[in-house]
Amino acid sequence: MYISSKGNYGLRAVLDLALHYGEGVVQSAEIASRQDIPESYLVQLLNPLRNAGLVRSVRGRKGGHELIRRPEEITVGAVLEVLEGPVQLAAEDKEGADGAPDVLRDVYEEMEAAVEEVLATVTFGDLCRKYRLQSGHIVFRI
Repeated sequence: MYISSKGNYGLRAVLDLALHYGEGVVQSAEIASRQDIPESYLVQLLNPLRNAGLVRSVRGRKGGHELIRRPEEITVGAVLEVLEGPVQLAAEDKEGADGAPDVLRDVYEEMEAAVEEVLATVTFGDLCRKYRLQSGHIVFRI
């Protein structure tokens, strides 16, 4: 599986919004600056995420973006599917070059299942906790 710059930037943008969840809207310029994403490209990423019901955008001088759902409710896979489409690792052919069954296909299918499992279970809440632990910005909530 290859994650394009579109997917990578999109994941970083959603992580930024997740890290600021509950603080109100975050301006595009702030996300772009913190995540080193060209602002014009960021807008192109946020539009499909908004259309998919993951992000809310507010126009105006005090406008910006925020997650619609809690970070714990948004998986990495959900964001990647919006931006990249469905995960696909397995080869299309079920037969090898000589017409025999392709035994490698089983390996590809197992790899695809493992990747899908990770994408379906890792949430942005998980990523926020990991980020805060690794950066020393530990936040205790009661």
